[in-house]
Amino acid sequence: MQKSKPGAILAGFVAHRYSMCCFESPDFSRFYGFPAVAFNFNPFKKNALNQSSVPESASSAGNSGAPTELSALDFSHASQQGAIEVTEVSSGVGVVYEEAAVLYANGNDRDAEHLLTAVFDDPTATVGEGLWMMLLDLYRLTGQRERFETRVIDYARRFERSPPAWEDLSVQPAKRRSDAAAASVVNLPASLSAQASQQLQQICVIANKSGALRIDLGRVRSVDDEGCALIQKTLAQLAASRVKLTIFNASRLVDLLAPKVKPGQAENRDYWMLMLEMLKYTGEAARFEDLAVDYAVTFEESPPSWESKQPNPGDEQPPAVEETPGRGEEEFYFDGELSGSSNEAIRKLDEFASARQTVLVDCSQLRRVDFVAAGTLFNSLASLQAQGKIIQLYKVNAMVGALMRVMSIDQVAQVMLRG
Repeated sequence: MQKSKPGAILAGFVAHRYSMCCFESPDFSRFYGFPAVAFNFNPFKKNALNQSSVPESASSAGNSGAPTELSALDFSHASQQGAIEVTEVSSGVGVVYEEAAVLYANGNDRDAEHLLTAVFDDPTATVGEGLWMMLLDLYRLTGQRERFETRVIDYARRFERSPPAWEDLSVQPAKRRSDAAAASVVNLPASLSAQASQQLQQICVIANKSGALRIDLGRVRSVDDEGCALIQKTLAQLAASRVKLTIFNASRLVDLLAPKVKPGQAENRDYWMLMLEMLKYTGEAARFEDLAVDYAVTFEESPPSWESKQPNPGDEQPPAVEETPGRGEEEFYFDGELSGSSNEAIRKLDEFASARQTVLVDCSQLRRVDFVAAGTLFNSLASLQAQGKIIQLYKVNAMVGALMRVMSIDQVAQVMLRG
């Protein structure tokens, strides 16, 4: 039996997407040199590399403007009626784009490089910025600095702007965080009230699975009676489950609780208890002891004992609080390579996303995603999108980004490429 051509498993899938005139993300399509709409174009036809089709016409709601260079279509000629003449000028680039993405995903770095460089060395081929970035990122991913430096000069001349900087992405990145800091991170909302009940329940679920949790109180602006009781209950549950808990910016909550704690007035017991607990995380032993004496006198019962729970110096402090819309949650990270149908990192992403509306995924250290893992990732992200969640994959390298477009991952998540 003859061995299948590399990447042939995608032929039917991609041909179907193109033949159905599927609408793609305009920015993503333009970057990779492909049209937002493909007109019955099958990139896997054997004669696609050297055959030009007869020009077609199609309606367009947009206005004609300066020519936009696309590797597959030329939209530069618009009639007075607003119709756009669509001319296939270099359909072979489409084959290269799809095949190179799949070859790299399957670990065939050399074949992917040969496929890409053949297009660059072809004087008749029209190459968009997307393929340039694929080749440059491939050099960075495989540690080929000399070849990168040679090509990057041509890139600067071609696009008349500063080229990407060299960065060796071939080495395994250092472990991003210590084991303690690698625990799930939760930013509590600005208002701690009954409305925070669902998020606090999710916190307990996540913490019980991971065995460790980091909570950042830097965004908290107010706390009421019900919110105070919920926090108390959550901390008790985490302690009972022996979860390793780290709390940052506990002083924010201490400052909010202080005016509600009045010595000599036996009320607001939850506020007293929560403030005493938070002082353990701020490391203020003297202030804790003074408040404990006031508690004993006010409520005529023994106060909690002092126990320092201040974060260790080695624990990673969360970034400074910024009131930036859409970035209210801590990022999730993909590192190294994603492979296999039951990838643990994708499962952890599902858990991370369960308590968040906007899910930010840092892919700056993600070097490769294989074909099977890409399918699993698509299913996961499609499920999250169906729940109304917004997923942003950012700092994606161009080789992985190409596969994400092949697998329609850009249809269920926002994919932002690295520079």
